[in-house]
Amino acid sequence: MWMWVNGELRDAADARVSVLDHGLTVGDGIFETVRTTGGRPFALTRHLDRLTRSARGLGLPDPDLDEVRRACAAVIEANPMELGRLRITYTGGLSPLGSDRGNDGPSLVVALGEVKRRPDTTAVITVPWTRNERGALAGLKTTSYAENVVALARAHEQGASEALFANTVGQLCEGTGSNVFVVLDGQLHTPPVTSGCLAGITRALAVEWSGALETELPLDVLEHAEEIFLTSTLRDVQAVNRVDGRELPGGPGPVTAKAMRVFEERAGNDLDP
Repeated sequence: MWMWVNGELRDAADARVSVLDHGLTVGDGIFETVRTTGGRPFALTRHLDRLTRSARGLGLPDPDLDEVRRACAAVIEANPMELGRLRITYTGGLSPLGSDRGNDGPSLVVALGEVKRRPDTTAVITVPWTRNERGALAGLKTTSYAENVVALARAHEQGASEALFANTVGQLCEGTGSNVFVVLDGQLHTPPVTSGCLAGITRALAVEWSGALETELPLDVLEHAEEIFLTSTLRDVQAVNRVDGRELPGGPGPVTAKAMRVFEERAGNDLDP
């Protein structure tokens, strides 16, 4: 595997950043995950726009998007695969121990790993921990992912692939790496970004292409929603067949099936919507 590390391609065995990189010592970094199909990235412009928004939210310098595009192209060319996870990581760079940043500038790492297509349906759980919709990192895609690691491990222990959070006022928010949609009386809804959820790229496209409403929803909406699905870069639109102990219809429901079909068609016709 070949990776881009701070200006050049390197073999995985030689792809290194300093142990004093701020992304490692204090989680001072941001990232994007981009799906690649047949060597072509999907929605790269939207991902790079969000990378810049996250950098500004964290107080990092704006990334050089021309360099990021060059890095992505080089990594994709060097690692041919049918379906891939392109990971762009941008951190505070070499810094002293502690929370203060150094003066050496940020680090940029781009890597690509092969993935398999996700199943059409999956199980999820809810967890007792909350998202802080008023926190300094709310809505930013940062490398501070430890609470997601803990929640996802809980999900796997219970035979699920995702864990869903409420926010501090008990509203449905998001998953560890996904956004959530529910069907109520035949209408599709998803939590607004003011709930503290990430403004997912796939979420935005699903809202645009399906006519979903952005609605504040209590967490217990999951107990009676007619259909539920998740969206993310690698899930696209994925139906939920179980939430905690509640079983939903075995296959994608009609609203979900339509959203899946429309997303696949629109995404197939435009790689950079």
